[in-house]
Amino acid sequence: MKQIMIVGFGNMGQRIAQAIEESSDMEIAYIVKENNQPDMEKLPDRIDAVIDFSHPNHFAWLFDFIKEKRCAYVCGTTGHNEQQKQYIEELSHFVPVVFQANFSLGVAVMKEVLAMITPMLEDEFDMEIVEKHHNQKQDAPSGTAKMLLEVMNPNKQYKEVYGREGFVGKRQKEIGVHALRGGSVAGEHSAYYFGDDEILEIKHTANSRKIFVNGALHAVRFAMKQTTPKAYTMKDILFTKGA
Repeated sequence: MKQIMIVGFGNMGQRIAQAIEESSDMEIAYIVKENNQPDMEKLPDRIDAVIDFSHPNHFAWLFDFIKEKRCAYVCGTTGHNEQQKQYIEELSHFVPVVFQANFSLGVAVMKEVLAMITPMLEDEFDMEIVEKHHNQKQDAPSGTAKMLLEVMNPNKQYKEVYGREGFVGKRQKEIGVHALRGGSVAGEHSAYYFGDDEILEIKHTANSRKIFVNGALHAVRFAMKQTTPKAYTMKDILFTKGA
């Protein structure tokens, strides 16, 4: 049985814990429930993987812990600053890392679709991103929206506009990103391409957070099989034979 440590025990952490308890190949070695660094002496010696759906502040101690244990790291936490992202990249030189803002397999496919069609449409179409989430989500725009924006604007040729207010003038060479918050929306992301007399919308809707749990467990099983330390993506997980 693979030994899994869960960091963060909010809605996602609880759902992941339940799924692991119901699995036949993994068991929970430890759960970090508190908001601050845990007592390091209480953490188990054997950890095969860490699943982190917590807060970026946890990464300060997680970096040293994971590096020492040489365990796989699956991170769905959003809101990291640039320095923390660099440390996660550095960690991937020592262990297999899957760092994703969204663990949905459908969103992974959506990324591939946007990467394919954006170069075909960008010269003739205006592009916008709209995301919707529940009223408890703390960061905006979502990590997934930022990820889609990176796919649509990889070379930063377009100005990235986060919402609009006031007399902003006519549209420039830009991509607008808009965040809606309310109710219990699990997650909805739309990429719009506005042309003359036509609109193309590529949309993904999460009906429940179960899809993220399923994707995270798929990712952790994949990561634990890897013998090469590197940063893996959902694209690797989807399209690697035998994953």
